[in-house]
Amino acid sequence: MAAFAATLGTFFKPTLTPPSLNKHKFVYKRRNSTISATTVAEDAASSSSSTITQTKSFSGKAEADVVVIGSGLGGLCCAGLLARYGKDVIVLESHDLPGGAAHSFEVKDYKFDSGPSLFSGFQSRGLQANPLAQVLDALGESIPCAKYDSWMVYVPEGEFLSRIGPTEFFKDLEMYAGPDAVLEWRKLLDAILPLSAAAMALPPLSIRGDLGVLSTAGARYALSLLKSFAQMGPKGALGATKLLRPFSDVVNSLGLKDPFIRNWIDLLSFLLAGVKSDGVLSAEMIYMFAEWYKPGCSLEYPFGGSGAVVDALVRGLKKFGGQIYLKSHVDNIVIENGRAVGVKLRSGQFVRAKQAVVSNASMWDTLKLLPKEAIPKSYEERIENTKQCESFMHLHLGFDAEGIPEDLGIHHIVVNDWDRGVDADQNVVLISVPSVLSPDLAPPGKHVLHAYTPGTEPFQLWEGLDRKSAEYKQLKAERSEVMWKAVERSLGPGFSRDKCEVKLVGTPLTHQRFLRRNRGTYGPAIEAGKDSFPGHPTPIPQLYCCGDSTFPGIGVPAVAASGAIVANSLVSVSQHSQLLDAVGI
Repeated sequence: MAAFAATLGTFFKPTLTPPSLNKHKFVYKRRNSTISATTVAEDAASSSSSTITQTKSFSGKAEADVVVIGSGLGGLCCAGLLARYGKDVIVLESHDLPGGAAHSFEVKDYKFDSGPSLFSGFQSRGLQANPLAQVLDALGESIPCAKYDSWMVYVPEGEFLSRIGPTEFFKDLEMYAGPDAVLEWRKLLDAILPLSAAAMALPPLSIRGDLGVLSTAGARYALSLLKSFAQMGPKGALGATKLLRPFSDVVNSLGLKDPFIRNWIDLLSFLLAGVKSDGVLSAEMIYMFAEWYKPGCSLEYPFGGSGAVVDALVRGLKKFGGQIYLKSHVDNIVIENGRAVGVKLRSGQFVRAKQAVVSNASMWDTLKLLPKEAIPKSYEERIENTKQCESFMHLHLGFDAEGIPEDLGIHHIVVNDWDRGVDADQNVVLISVPSVLSPDLAPPGKHVLHAYTPGTEPFQLWEGLDRKSAEYKQLKAERSEVMWKAVERSLGPGFSRDKCEVKLVGTPLTHQRFLRRNRGTYGPAIEAGKDSFPGHPTPIPQLYCCGDSTFPGIGVPAVAASGAIVANSLVSVSQHSQLLDAVGI
């Protein structure tokens, strides 16, 4: 159990936020109406529904070894690795841009991230690298990044520049939370950092979903596992048994009671996994702490925006012969003799999968693609009974940089009320101004901004509303106000909402419509110690799932790992081992 627990942490190199790309240079052409495929640009998109309706016959191949439904990061990682293994693989994407919840879009020469914006680990290599970095390495791709080490925090106690690293955060704590908080933080780091060796012991790319894992992971890295436990000593090795438990167990066992420390840990947990510290795996948090509070650590933002990530994955896919087809909506998964044998497109065409169908859709949306009679009752009930995270409000702005502080940082986090909890609606707002580090995302002298409430917007407030109705527009104005106020607080008096050249508001209905996410959800709200994320095989032979509905869960590193696990599981142990040799892990 301890060895298995140690593998979990390797999937979680922190990339916060959703839930979740730019200048695509491949076979697809960007049009002026690309905002119609975005997560958030509903104001401009409502008149361009053709981007999600397949209006002509599918012009791609009618057969492949593996058909991947959806081009989210999990699906692209899976497809890219399968192509690298020599499989004939095609990706079918409903929208006119790839990337799923991590795609980007362009409006009036402003290039917006729709999802993930806080990254680390792109430049890491080797055994302890970010899962996404390992996939990119396998595909022979890299992503140039700007490095930085801080973000602004606005909390009830005050506002400060939060810095990562082993010493800088102690200074912040001393000033804003007091000496007791410093002592407790030091106690926490002293207890969990030794566990990071176990949490990082196995590279995510070595994991597969069958007994072959005993060779590709167990035997291959047994020595490094033993060394990590030996370095921890008896006390540390005993603590490693908590890696599968909620992180709150670790916090409680240390007797940490300072209110700021407890709130801060909950905030980090929620940003990482969509749940507070009583629901997040200790392995996830320990991995994050090891990355953020060690000497020389830094955060990274990809030049060109998060679109550069999708660009790199699509390049890698195509480099090895894989294909991606946009505006190719899958209506249903075809089952013959109890096995998944392909998909039927909205155009009526059938695309056969000789080996497997892989769904990168959420668990609830995958269920909708299956014929009712093919779904085992127990499987259906588990999915239907799985609790969901709430949805999002988004605010995308393009504005003149005049009057904006020149030392404005890229990231800002606003917490209005600790007592309500970080998972309460309208309470936490995340803001990203990526043009601070990547000026090409906006016209000269301009800034691009993305603000959002992180998976806390109740879908029931919006359910059933007509998007063209006055009631819907009024609710958008009311529920977006908390984001406007957070932006005004972060950017200072030089910012004026009236002078913004681009103003786009997205709602849970936007998420549901354009991302085809059931109820616009962030993903499954699965709490550590109470339930676990489903594995990748399904009860239907030859049907697999990857993405945030599967192990290891929500977040960019996790979905990248899920895609890699499925790809590895569809090839022989020998092929898998050869890939590990080729990338030097």
